[in-house]
Amino acid sequence: MKMEINLIAYGIAKVILNDSSKKLEVDENISIGEIKSSLIDQFPEFEKLRSLRFAVNEEYREDEFVLSPGDELVIIPPVSGG
Repeated sequence: MKMEINLIAYGIAKVILNDSSKKLEVDENISIGEIKSSLIDQFPEFEKLRSLRFAVNEEYREDEFVLSPGDELVIIPPVSGG
């Protein structure tokens, strides 16, 4: 079965997606790692980012985390600064 999640992007991730948010229709029981792989396939620029983290409903999660319908998945690109 399919489910819908909200994808939110900031910084360079927003530039790569050419949008700050997207609704994604994905398979149920999909993990963050599977979505990350799919995003890299669709947008190869993501592979160039050293550390790409994700938060689900405002909490950092690892690649193994399984998403639920209606979750908000936020792409957190590497932060540069000095």
